[in-house]
Amino acid sequence: MGIAVNTFNNGEVIINEGDVGKSIFRLVEGNADVIADYGKKEPFRLGILRAGDYFGEMAIFEECPRSATVVAASTTVRVLEIPEDELNGFLKENPDVIGELIDHLGNKVYAMTNDYNEAQALLKSLRDADAGKKKSLFSKIKKHIDHYQSGKNEVSEPDVSVLSEVFASIPHDGAVNFKSYDKGEVIFYEGDTSDSMYILHSGNVGIYTGFGKADEQVFSELPGGSAFGVKGLIAGEPMKATAVAESDETVVEKIYKDELEYIFKTCPAKVTFILRYLSCRLRRLNIDFYSICKEITNNYQN
Repeated sequence: MGIAVNTFNNGEVIINEGDVGKSIFRLVEGNADVIADYGKKEPFRLGILRAGDYFGEMAIFEECPRSATVVAASTTVRVLEIPEDELNGFLKENPDVIGELIDHLGNKVYAMTNDYNEAQALLKSLRDADAGKKKSLFSKIKKHIDHYQSGKNEVSEPDVSVLSEVFASIPHDGAVNFKSYDKGEVIFYEGDTSDSMYILHSGNVGIYTGFGKADEQVFSELPGGSAFGVKGLIAGEPMKATAVAESDETVVEKIYKDELEYIFKTCPAKVTFILRYLSCRLRRLNIDFYSICKEITNNYQN
């Protein structure tokens, strides 16, 4: 089956939760609902898709079952379907889509990170709160109970072996946009304006909030084979944290949005790595978020 634009009527199912997918989709016309437990007693709408939105990408980047059902929600809905084995050819003919897919996944990672941080903060508040305070947090508690009961984030662990294979296939040095850092050197500071993201080819990087201040915290520690700073690439926003080399000979490559087409032409595996890494990161966040929602549901529902 090749690339095709398919038309659906209102209420028709486009993809089914649990199916093993081999295509990515782009909504060309109309709206669609993303629903967990579709067709069951208590379906739960997770979101709305609009023209220009992509969906179904995790099934091909991570080879996992569909996590939700997508249902046409307009009189006429047109959907572009791109099979996995046609994706590279489609990107060669439509290089602007590379940036769109990175934007799409990056924004989902950013949104899920915010959800995770909010859930983590709520859980801490609940653990420390008395009965009266817990009651005042009910609306926030209910939101996370709904997420847990929908089964939205009950997904399997990401398969990092495929990601590792792709990473091993890309060049790990070069004259352009590569830089080696010694331990303790800052790659970028919280608040810096950025128009790029980074691939960590070797060494280790710590991501800090409040770096150098009394409230300094390590947000995450990244090994070689990671990517970071994607929000700078997709939105040009100030960095939310500081990145610091945690070992000598930490080699980092800067990736600029206006170079993505050239990168794909010269090293398509590098773009594949970025897409797979973001998808893997999203899955990990889903699992961690689901775990917190589960604890909130089991311990604070009543």
